[in-house]
Amino acid sequence: MRISVNLATKPFVELRPLFARLRLAMIALAVLAVGLGFWLHALNGQGRVAQAQMDALKTKTRHFQQERQMNEARMRQPQNMAVLERSQFLNALFARKSFSWTAVMMDLEKVLPVGVQVTSIEPVITKNGDVNIRLRVSGDRDRAVQLVRNLETSQRFVSPRLANEAAQKQGSQGGNVVQAAMPGAVEFDILSGYNPLPESPSKGKAATEATGAGDSR
Repeated sequence: MRISVNLATKPFVELRPLFARLRLAMIALAVLAVGLGFWLHALNGQGRVAQAQMDALKTKTRHFQQERQMNEARMRQPQNMAVLERSQFLNALFARKSFSWTAVMMDLEKVLPVGVQVTSIEPVITKNGDVNIRLRVSGDRDRAVQLVRNLETSQRFVSPRLANEAAQKQGSQGGNVVQAAMPGAVEFDILSGYNPLPESPSKGKAATEATGAGDSR
């Protein structure tokens, strides 16, 4: 009869399942690291492409700016000043023709609060050829602020803002629209851009023909 005696001081532990799980975990981490590496590589590639596009855009912008400066310097030469002045005159003329008093007055009728009077409307042509509108109104300040807010929702006025204010002078008049002054009211200047009416094809063709005829002279 054989008797087996276990002389080990610690019980036997099967470690192979633990090692198998550790190997699986290491494989999963390795796959994750490889995937993360590929993702970082792709992200760096996209960043390099975006940086290259940005550099190319900056280069084109500098080129266009230099070309514009050269053209402006060429136009300011004595032999070309007459052409430049004529071009500016034609641009101002077309801008004035594009200003619609009827459309502006219709917009004002829709948004003008009670207690605010328009004392003058003045279209102003900027150096860039755009048309701005300078309104002078009289009335309470809160209502003038309300008028500015109303103008923001109108069709012809763009980015209106209060410019300055002063005490109403009795009998003051000026500009293209004049109304009676309100006693004790305050005058406000409102500056705004102008959104012109859509140009009809016939007008655009006429303007092009006029420009071409002027150039042929």
